Amino acid sequence: MDVVILGAGVAGVATAIALARLGHAVEIYERRSGAANLGAGITLWPNACFVLDQLGLLPELVAVSGRPTRMQRIDWRGAAIASVDIDAINARLGYPTITVFRRDLQSVLLKHLASAGVTVSYGQAVQEVGETGQRPWATFESGARIECDILLGADGRMASVTRRYVAPESRAVYQGFVNWVGIAAGRQRIVDEPQLILDYWGAATRFGIVPISASAAYWAGGQAMSLDAARSTENPRDELSCTFADWPAPVQRVLASSPPDSIRKIAVYDVDPIPCWYRGHVLLIGDAAHASLPTSGQGACQALEDAWHLGRCLQTEGTDVLGAFRLFGELRQAKTRNITLSGRQLARSLFHGTREDEQRRDEIARAADPTLLPIGMASAWRAGLPLAG
Repeated sequence: MDVVILGAGVAGVATAIALARLGHAVEIYERRSGAANLGAGITLWPNACFVLDQLGLLPELVAVSGRPTRMQRIDWRGAAIASVDIDAINARLGYPTITVFRRDLQSVLLKHLASAGVTVSYGQAVQEVGETGQRPWATFESGARIECDILLGADGRMASVTRRYVAPESRAVYQGFVNWVGIAAGRQRIVDEPQLILDYWGAATRFGIVPISASAAYWAGGQAMSLDAARSTENPRDELSCTFADWPAPVQRVLASSPPDSIRKIAVYDVDPIPCWYRGHVLLIGDAAHASLPTSGQGACQALEDAWHLGRCLQTEGTDVLGAFRLFGELRQAKTRNITLSGRQLARSLFHGTREDEQRRDEIARAADPTLLPIGMASAWRAGLPLAG
């Protein structure tokens, strides 16, 4: 079948690779003028690495990635809160967890996209989508118009034209905090333990450091903030220096090692769960369908799962496109809904509690059985996949 994908992010490119290898004729249209690397880095948990393995991408990504074995949660003064055994999650699911710069993930994806014979038409901003006689179509601000058998909307969380067509009432929802993200890299050692993710919790603030190697890491600093303040044009480095001035040495080290052009401030939105992801032969995937908060840890992972599942659904249902879309929703909606809601729950505890709430949050985390969290995470992330668990 002729498949058009709107959007060349993780969901769009991975899905194009999966469908092209199944014999579909695939084209991608991207509104940006070239390949973009929004964000700093991504943690790809075992469920994502399973998909990457199925697509034949995992060895190349492992070669440019970090291999974390543990995550340490710490308060902003440096006192330990809890530890997450990442190796235990990996062992239960049979795949590794890797940490990768977004630019490296995108590079590997685009390389395999080209080898699958799929081209990306850049600078094509979607104007409108629709369907006439079971033939979906899209028009672009350039004046171009295309028709196809299947139209996939991978056009993001913020201004998805495809979501406006499929679910007109759906809107991206600001969740009351910002993330500053950046990359720290240099010739000198930046992190003390390259296999340890550091997750600092403060009062309506958070700072995470994710190593790729001893001399390279990506990071994110979060803070509760009104939308007006989130949209301010203040220098991000000045905001960071003010917000995290008294935080522990590892935070100061990665901030000092981050070039200004690597730092971005992002007002954080997600999307309320949508009851149906398709209308006719137009289907939402990735963030257009189920954008979750970074506190879920699963945004890119679920985009990759979409690619694998959709390919299998189209194989199972053959030429019955609507049947494939129904099956896709049955397989994906409950899982992504739970991930969205759990991401919001953690975000509320991190950014929107009182001082007493924050103290109770840390006390509960300290008292929790450290063996149970990896079991729970593995169980949630294996849902719908042929993984151990």
